[in-house]
Amino acid sequence: MTSYNPAINRLDMPQRVMRLPVDERGFPVPRFVKWIDGKPDFRVIDGAWMTVAVYQRRCWLCGDVLGRHMAFVIGPMCAINRVNSEPPSHLECARFAAKACPFLTQPNRKRNEHDLPEEGEEPAGVHIDRNPGVTLIWVTKDYQLIKTSNGVLFRLGDPTLLEWYARGRFATREEVMSSIETGLPTLRDMAELEGREAVAALDKQIKVGLELVPVGVS
Repeated sequence: MTSYNPAINRLDMPQRVMRLPVDERGFPVPRFVKWIDGKPDFRVIDGAWMTVAVYQRRCWLCGDVLGRHMAFVIGPMCAINRVNSEPPSHLECARFAAKACPFLTQPNRKRNEHDLPEEGEEPAGVHIDRNPGVTLIWVTKDYQLIKTSNGVLFRLGDPTLLEWYARGRFATREEVMSSIETGLPTLRDMAELEGREAVAALDKQIKVGLELVPVGVS
């Protein structure tokens, strides 16, 4: 019988996730994780799996084939510009990640980049290096690929379902708004470098994005 880490033992683990290998700490190893010298390095994305996941429509997390609805696990800033650097997953897999991933459930946790192996790959596009403290599961029926100089990005289609999480549970409106407000200065700085049109476009995106935060988040 598989021995899971006490931090996730209490969670309702999807059968798809239970079929994944488990690391020495007792955490399931997502399909996108790169294995190096026989061990999974959660900081490193398997570039080959990125290609397979996109073109075979497979779940980024468990590896099984996706259905009509696809769930993106994103940060609040991605809800503003509707662009993400990772492919979609099953909704149940995305929910488990939002409740189990140490980086997503611990707002003060930072990415460990010490001795990052050469196999490490930077996400496509421009990466905002911070822990937003809040995670959004964005479910949609479609998305568009955006080719960049260092990979591909995903432009999210209109959402059919939105779920906000913080610390492994549903987020409060205050937590969501705090994360958005602290992340916006970075997006504004990037837009200002591109000029007035980019700033105007961002202002429109912010207005639309804020409408996605329901008053009743609790």
